[in-house]
Amino acid sequence: MQYPKDGHQVGDLRGSMDAYGISAELQNQFTRSITFHGVTAPGAFIAVFMVDFCLELLEAHPRERLYAIAETYRCAPDPVQVITGCTFGNHRLQVIPIGKFALTMNRPAETPETEGVRVYVDAEKLKEFPIINAWYTRSPGFSSLSMIYPLIDEILKAGRDILSVQRVRVRVPLKQSWKSIRCTSCGELVPDVTIEGGVCRGCGSGSYYEVISHY
Repeated sequence: MQYPKDGHQVGDLRGSMDAYGISAELQNQFTRSITFHGVTAPGAFIAVFMVDFCLELLEAHPRERLYAIAETYRCAPDPVQVITGCTFGNHRLQVIPIGKFALTMNRPAETPETEGVRVYVDAEKLKEFPIINAWYTRSPGFSSLSMIYPLIDEILKAGRDILSVQRVRVRVPLKQSWKSIRCTSCGELVPDVTIEGGVCRGCGSGSYYEVISHY
């Protein structure tokens, strides 16, 4: 879902943030996250509130070394990357595609498990916000053409009031040592720990392309 890019509407958005008491620092996080995300999506707005909530619960600085797990690929991972620096590339962000709009964050640990916080969109709390509820539940009564601006406004008004939090115990993945070996099918080098049945995942379970020719 996109929030149309229009100068007048962006001004209205900033005005709404001011009206609902959103701090200048958090407004900046909204701006940075939406710019990175590429579209002004309602889910990205909710995710900014989620990340901010996690940081407060952990009493953590945004650039502290943290780890995050998003439970959906939709919108949530981008504000996490922008605000916290947890990214796919530095292995501090995972997506476990359960399909829930939820986020777990924790500090580093040398033990197999550690404590963290999980913030999620609460179905019961959504009932207090009819437009968000209609959008989130994909109700036929929600019209993206006529209700997108009221939706964004209601998300800004709701803030954390649609979120709930859990203290959780998170499993910490063990670090694996590995060496490079050649795949017996494609001949390319891959970590030996990723080999499946003698071939790399690209030739096996992760196959997604067919070679047409070499340049």
